Amino acid sequence: VQLVESGGGLVQAGGSLRLSCAASGGTFNSNGIGWFRQAPGKEREFVSAITYNGGSTNYADSVKGRFTISRDNAKNTVFLQMNSLTPGDTAVYYCARSRYPTIVGARQTLYDYWGQGTQVTVSS
Repeated sequence: VQLVESGGGLVQAGGSLRLSCAASGGTFNSNGIGWFRQAPGKEREFVSAITYNGGSTNYADSVKGRFTISRDNAKNTVFLQMNSLTPGDTAVYYCARSRYPTIVGARQTLYDYWGQGTQVTVSS
């Protein structure tokens, strides 16, 4: 399975970006998907996740109310809509495929395939 993130870039504080995670080469519609991010000098951290059919989602407290995860299984793509961005959201954002359809969350060992990441930079 290959996961490719896109949609990152430079945005001013208060702005929005929509990240995409496109999958190819394997199963996708039967798996949960998570988004993680890693800021310079920091550990990779959980951002959001969605179950295989979009029936359940969860978010880190730091992004709750600002970010929205969704998926389009017909297009093998998961999205992360990011609003009200702050400089604290600056990081490389990664998507990852869960080994399971409905088990998703912050534990990184749940995920077996990872994308290469897309840079998000929020200026003040």
